[in-house]
Amino acid sequence: MDYLYLLATLLFVFGIKRLTSVKTCQSGNRMSEFGMGLAILTIVLVMARSGVINWGVIVAGILVGGGIGLVIAKRTPTTQMPEMVAALNGFGGVASALVAMADLLLNRALEVDGVGLKDLGVVPAVANPATILVGMVTLTGSFVAYGKLSGKKLTHPFAGSKRHLLHAGVGLAIIGLATWLVMTGSHAQMTIAVVLLALLSGALGVFLVMPIGGADMPVVVSLLNSYSGVAGAFAGFVIGNELLVVVGALVGTSGLILTQIMCKAMNRSLGNVLLGGMGEETVAKDAKDYKSIKSAGPEEVAMLLDGAQSVIFVPGYGLAVAQAQHVVRELADLLQKKGAVVRYAIHPVAGRMPGHMNVLLAESDVPYDQLWEMDRINGDFKNTDVVIIVGANDVVNPAAREASGPIAGMPILDVDQARTVIVIKRSLAPGYAGIKNPLFEMDNCLMVFLDAKEALEGIVKEVKELK
Repeated sequence: MDYLYLLATLLFVFGIKRLTSVKTCQSGNRMSEFGMGLAILTIVLVMARSGVINWGVIVAGILVGGGIGLVIAKRTPTTQMPEMVAALNGFGGVASALVAMADLLLNRALEVDGVGLKDLGVVPAVANPATILVGMVTLTGSFVAYGKLSGKKLTHPFAGSKRHLLHAGVGLAIIGLATWLVMTGSHAQMTIAVVLLALLSGALGVFLVMPIGGADMPVVVSLLNSYSGVAGAFAGFVIGNELLVVVGALVGTSGLILTQIMCKAMNRSLGNVLLGGMGEETVAKDAKDYKSIKSAGPEEVAMLLDGAQSVIFVPGYGLAVAQAQHVVRELADLLQKKGAVVRYAIHPVAGRMPGHMNVLLAESDVPYDQLWEMDRINGDFKNTDVVIIVGANDVVNPAAREASGPIAGMPILDVDQARTVIVIKRSLAPGYAGIKNPLFEMDNCLMVFLDAKEALEGIVKEVKELK
């Protein structure tokens, strides 16, 4: 069985490695799926060998869980992928928490009067309360993130120092409950401590994520993904399963690495994200105060594209909302037939989860070699004829170059250096940062005030007529 555990671990490791490339991510996903299937099979075989197995529960769990997962995967559109990822993080966290709670409440050794968690050793004394804490924080934090990603207006009941005092108070109460849980020798008291610890940990998850703004959601989603892995690793210590420890650690560390990448892409520290709140429900007074906007329609855009030798598309969440990725691909194909070089500029935090734009464009079979990351493409904007921004705002806002402000210092796509910039946006409403975008008033910028799909379909039609 140890060899099967090792094989499953290797499949997870190499699967995650292949997820780092757009070209290999599909095979990496399949490899990880196979590793998970092998892990489940191995654990079932171990349980069968030891004689402690209920086949009815096992089969029902596989059929019900697999069926629900299949339905969710089939029904979830690309626009709701961030919400689904957040929900799955939460489910992973609560699964680990339930394992720890079951181990405490159903452990026969702990039912003996005078025997407590402290008597079972250091590992159970640390792992059990830690699993409940991290798992419940992941559950409730993930579903607050789910609500924010769905457009719900969720605000923290307190602001400023009061908010931090509340978090500190809940944290101290959790430490007190965890200590009581470990030290008590009464099963009845342990049960009460477990329930209170789970409830307070869940409340902490809600309070921690509530003040974080929408612009920071990619960071939050990747961090919660890491939490779910950490909870899984703790759960592995709880039940003494080495594979769960290894896989949980892999998910936890890879999630932390991704979180660091997201923070770097925004030029912000993790503490600033968790305690700051870029994109809270605040909008600058001049956020919609524009005086020299030049608007255009699909016909004018098509004429500009007719002579363009190089075109760069910049996708944002508006592209996902409008489900316009297929129309973008159609327009790109038309421009390439006319001899234009077409690429897509991908900002690391565009959209509402890490890699959101890559997933969206992959759905419409955009060639991998046309997807260029920010660092690679930024130097090429000055040599580009036309940039078409579809539903992006903060990631192209020149205000990031200023010394102060909500997005000061954040790396952006230098689209304003192109000869002509086309911004497809339904209105002049600000992005998540809630500030004005000076790009919209620049001499080389034209605004197309339409839904992304409607605008792109109109441009495609006009480009075809220019043949």
